[in-house]
Amino acid sequence: MTATVDTVTDLATEPLRSRRNHWINQVKRHAFMNPDGPALKFLGKVTTWKELDERTRAFAAALTRRGVGFGDRILIVLLNRTEYVEATLGANLIGAIPVPVNIRMSPAEIAFLVNDSGAKVVVTETLLAPLVDAVAASTNAIDHIVVVGGSDKDNHLDYEALVAEDSSDLPEIDVPEETVALIMYTSGTTGKPKGAMLTHTNLQAQAATCMQALHTRSDDIGSCVAPMFHIAGLGAMTPLFYMGALSVIHPLGAFDPNDMLDTIEREGTTSIFLVPAQWQAVCAAQQAKPRDLKLRVISWGAAPASDTVLRAMNETFPDALNVAVFGQTEMSPITCVLEGKDALRKIGSIGKVVPAVTARVIDPEGNDVAQGEVGEIVYRGPNMMKGYWQNEQGTADAFAGGWFHSGDLVRQDEEGFLYVVDRAKDMIISGGENIYCAEVENVLFGHPSISEAAIIGRAHEKWGEVPVAVVVPAAGVEDLTLADLEPYLNENLARFKHPKDLVIVEELPRNAGGKVVKPTLRQTYGSKDAGLAN
Repeated sequence: MTATVDTVTDLATEPLRSRRNHWINQVKRHAFMNPDGPALKFLGKVTTWKELDERTRAFAAALTRRGVGFGDRILIVLLNRTEYVEATLGANLIGAIPVPVNIRMSPAEIAFLVNDSGAKVVVTETLLAPLVDAVAASTNAIDHIVVVGGSDKDNHLDYEALVAEDSSDLPEIDVPEETVALIMYTSGTTGKPKGAMLTHTNLQAQAATCMQALHTRSDDIGSCVAPMFHIAGLGAMTPLFYMGALSVIHPLGAFDPNDMLDTIEREGTTSIFLVPAQWQAVCAAQQAKPRDLKLRVISWGAAPASDTVLRAMNETFPDALNVAVFGQTEMSPITCVLEGKDALRKIGSIGKVVPAVTARVIDPEGNDVAQGEVGEIVYRGPNMMKGYWQNEQGTADAFAGGWFHSGDLVRQDEEGFLYVVDRAKDMIISGGENIYCAEVENVLFGHPSISEAAIIGRAHEKWGEVPVAVVVPAAGVEDLTLADLEPYLNENLARFKHPKDLVIVEELPRNAGGKVVKPTLRQTYGSKDAGLAN
């Protein structure tokens, strides 16, 4: 009888793991059901589902042999490439937690992530190995540096050599859905980065949202252009993993719209996400030299899109579903979607809250505001992060009152469409009046002489603060002044909201997700006091 019970217990182990609904099991499922099907493609090289499963398991086994266990953190310092996916899934396979790192960070900034996360292993590549070496020297906290592409240093482990090791000793570990799958550090645009702990449940909810919003199919070919160290990169891959569709990974580098169009034509891409500035360039390039494209879904986010850009997208890709997505890292990230049929009718809107998310718009006291009034949008839902890594106070602040506080100030119209008015921390108070930067920026986006715009506050002796516009002129515009903009601003904005100074730049500073880094603008232009109107 005892033997029978033990046998039943043993037999029950694998079904328990098989019931887990996360991307680890999705890879296993496709490797079993469609082993020769293409999973990933990078620079022309295809990785099948079977190969992805085998290489993921091999990397996981290599980590285990080097002391990495359940809950340990692993820094991923890589450019977009196939090994990024393998390393992430391999770590998850044994319950370890990948920590994607923005490769544009300085050694000191990455050292902060090492110390904060407690990571002992870093996966990097030949080009970035010197950066990681500098971090390792400054922290003295890294046990293993794994290098993709090889290295001539004795203290580096070769990634391919690890994957080639025998993986038969890999322990079969049950990884529950509530296990942390990623620690994604926030961009740090408003302070020190905080590590958002995203669970497998969070990523599962993200996949479901994307599959509904983007109408994902198993025969889709998704182009993954966003940096994979950003949630927009890895998050965009979750529905493709669930559906068993092909992910074409684009290398990072200077964005060339013609190269992009040539690539998506060659690969037969059906779905792609780009930020508005990229769409603007792609539309112009496609109109100048049409390609035979199979795009079924075009999506955008991370920054506002002007009606000029949206019209260009609709005119250039009339047969594609045009979808705007909105959210933030802590929500895995999508919370709101604007469908293509409403894009021009509801210009400036972020759409409606997705089905999986519950949201409220509240005042500073936590009370719901009336329809049409401005308040902070707060969330609940299965895509809501577990909390901030080792930051109890930050987590408590973020979840005050039992809701996740986004920091986004919005208003809701009579149809339920939401409009971002500003980030709570970006709002300018001038002479007692609230000025919402996003509102002024949206107006500036509509001027034909302006390509990009950002509003910052500047200290003023009389008014406390005044708005300053930092803009990138449209192509061909050589001279632009506030006087040129005044008639347009008078038609569209109350006088007190008008920028009191105009700064012309060649480009706006942006983080890896395409968002304007306001602290950089404030540091450079916020203290300047010349040229201000009274």
